Amino acid sequence: MKHLFTFFFALIGLVSFAQNDISLEYYLPKNVTYNSQIPTPQSVLGFVPGKWHVSHDKLVNYMKVLAKASPRVTIENRGRTFEDRPILLLTITSEKNHQNLEQIRKQHIQLTESNSGAVNTETLPAVVYQGFSIHGNEPSGANAGLVAAYHLAAAQGPEIDKLLDSVVILFDPSLNPDGLQRFAYWANTNKSKNISSDPQDREYSEVWPGGRTNHYWFDMNRDWLPVQLPESRARIKTFHQWYPNILTDHHEMGSNSTFFFQPGIQSRTHPLTPKLNQQLTKKIANYHAKALDNIGSLYYTEENFDDFYYGKGSTFPDINGGIGILFEQGSSRGHAQQTDNGLLTFPFTIRNQFTATLSTLEAAKSMRKELLEYKRNFYGNARNEAPKDAYIFGSEKDAASAYHLAEILKRHHIDIHELKQNLKSGGKTYKKEYSYVVPKNQRQSRLIKAIFEKRTKFQDSLFYDISAWTFPLAFNLDYSDNVSTANLGNKITDLSHRKANTVTKSSYGYLMEWHEYYSPKALYQILKKGLRAKVGMKPFSLENKSYDYGTILIPIQNQRLSAEKIHTLLQKVAQQNHIDITGVSTGLTDGIDLGSSQFRTLRMPKIGLFTGSGITPYDSGEVWHLMDQRYDIPITKLKTDNLSRTNLSRYTHIVLPNSWRQTLNKDSAEKLKSWIRNGGTLIGYRNAAQFFKNNEFMKIEFAKPKNDAKNITFEQKQDFFGAQVIGGAIFEANIDRSHPINFGYKNDKISLFRNTTFFIKPDKQSYNNPIQYTKKPLLSGYISKKNLDSLSGTVPFRKNDLGKGNVILFTDNTNFRAFWYGTNKLLMNAIFFSNEM
Repeated sequence: MKHLFTFFFALIGLVSFAQNDISLEYYLPKNVTYNSQIPTPQSVLGFVPGKWHVSHDKLVNYMKVLAKASPRVTIENRGRTFEDRPILLLTITSEKNHQNLEQIRKQHIQLTESNSGAVNTETLPAVVYQGFSIHGNEPSGANAGLVAAYHLAAAQGPEIDKLLDSVVILFDPSLNPDGLQRFAYWANTNKSKNISSDPQDREYSEVWPGGRTNHYWFDMNRDWLPVQLPESRARIKTFHQWYPNILTDHHEMGSNSTFFFQPGIQSRTHPLTPKLNQQLTKKIANYHAKALDNIGSLYYTEENFDDFYYGKGSTFPDINGGIGILFEQGSSRGHAQQTDNGLLTFPFTIRNQFTATLSTLEAAKSMRKELLEYKRNFYGNARNEAPKDAYIFGSEKDAASAYHLAEILKRHHIDIHELKQNLKSGGKTYKKEYSYVVPKNQRQSRLIKAIFEKRTKFQDSLFYDISAWTFPLAFNLDYSDNVSTANLGNKITDLSHRKANTVTKSSYGYLMEWHEYYSPKALYQILKKGLRAKVGMKPFSLENKSYDYGTILIPIQNQRLSAEKIHTLLQKVAQQNHIDITGVSTGLTDGIDLGSSQFRTLRMPKIGLFTGSGITPYDSGEVWHLMDQRYDIPITKLKTDNLSRTNLSRYTHIVLPNSWRQTLNKDSAEKLKSWIRNGGTLIGYRNAAQFFKNNEFMKIEFAKPKNDAKNITFEQKQDFFGAQVIGGAIFEANIDRSHPINFGYKNDKISLFRNTTFFIKPDKQSYNNPIQYTKKPLLSGYISKKNLDSLSGTVPFRKNDLGKGNVILFTDNTNFRAFWYGTNKLLMNAIFFSNEM
């Protein structure tokens, strides 16, 4: 019977589905008339939405046409993506509101300030930010946006007039232009005239990396808080210009699902989110339910998804006085698929998203005053609760990392101050040019707490995303959460990098410490010019200055450039990278002399990065972005399925990121071993540990917790095992600062982000454990007790010699989501100093 059912399902999958007869009326509300002077989507695109997947260029064209035709719509370009596509925003509201738009915006800002009581909310419009398809291969949102924009521009009658008088709509038609373009190309080029609804058809299975991510393969729906990507920076700037009352985030999920809208699972709501936020979310949900009931669509709430991590679009508004709403539509992943719920067509998914778009606006109109008062009270209460002291963060050796954290705070309109004078607090030294002070009693006090706090106790043990993101720990900065505001210096209005000192000309040599974030970029620039550079394996003192492990020496003698040209180059390198380079007049030091064998010659790395089938796009994209955008170091993206035909001798280092499944076979392993024996360095991440062990790249002994599910019911089974997942938390490790993997770190402890359960037992020789988790390693986030016990004392780093080369392993992601600045240098040390280990 089972085989008969499978055969029957396969036959159904081959049935042709005709979409050519789809009409715009399929989506639009009944009994609404439309202005014939406003162009329909099909009059510009050449097809009704749903027949084809709209490409980003066509979407942009239609939005421009719409803005030109309708006085209700204005359009602006807020920047460019990595692939140089415009990041558009439409503002849609009544003509009357458009004439008074700046005054409306200022009143919304005033609702967040201490004089908010002066704002009369009786007639003030609500503000709704509607964003579509932040994951490019979840296209029903962006395609529904075509219909929604047309409806809002062209609908006629008293109902639409009242709506547009009551609401200002910030309309973001594509939150991920590059990903949307990539997916539209895939779906359209694989579409048949006679559409196959068989889920096994090529159309429904994208090639790697898929259209979900942006250019560098980032999940942009995790970047609302870190704000590291250009698309995020544009939308966050808009957000803080308005502080919208509602923000919607239109997604898709598995094809066999129906339609989800928030609220999510209540026990997984972040404690800093007011309870009233979730009550208002439930009230808004009634409008979605009614609208979807009217068209007969199935839906659900309060399952699967949560409101904990503030870096998601549906949660970020919750810590900013608004209501974030996630919509998840079961995905057709193309044009039509057979599912558990019958034939799921692309037009059907568009209609659900369009319906939810309008139900949100109906809720905003009806709850307008309630939402405005909620915003006013949110910020008023936050001010009243805020302590009177301040946070301080910085690093006396690394100004750039502290600057980049300050940069994030400024993007979130958080007030930061200079440090009035050098300060010692909690055993740490904070230098004026290397530190910042953040008073807690200000408008964004709750957001500040969310950014800085360490949290280890939770109501629930399951998380949809990470459970910790404490930013000073992510940046490897010293920080204190309770310094006096007497330490406040000038308020910073124009944030800028610390300027490097002038490089004193030398006829002997130059020294560059390795602490600063951009030291690897500077070293690469030096090596690229053909200069010889060496790394000091021990500390020393010279001319009244102390130099730490990892100091870089650039001698003058026997170089390709003259002394004059070397000085000119290093002056430029220092200024570009905000680092100090010191000219010295002698090689005689207190410690290792500059001619010592303890200064080891470095070579310019040539780096390969495994990408392609099986490799986790996020992890490989983070490495690509780090090298390409931060350090300006060329990197070659190697396809795993081309390895047998790849000439590995071109590379000194190859990075093997985490993978979704086994990507390299025995033959690939042997080819890599041969390359390593000839002098190559292979750097593996996360589950590369298993590949290294299975293929004898290194000996690894795992510590495995016992997860005996005793006295667990069938209903509890999923939650029990889900609680053993480390979704993302922060842990403390001791470091041996004399080991080259730790060069550039000034403290003897480091904070590591971890989202794996690979626990490696330490080596018997302590010098082979340069990074080792402390006995009580949890700093922030959730981990089960069994996992925590297993993690204690294990090692997240291993290094093994193989012939002339090296195998290096990190169990933890050192480049997480582009904002984990504090451990980026571990990878750079593995690249520049691998032969010194």
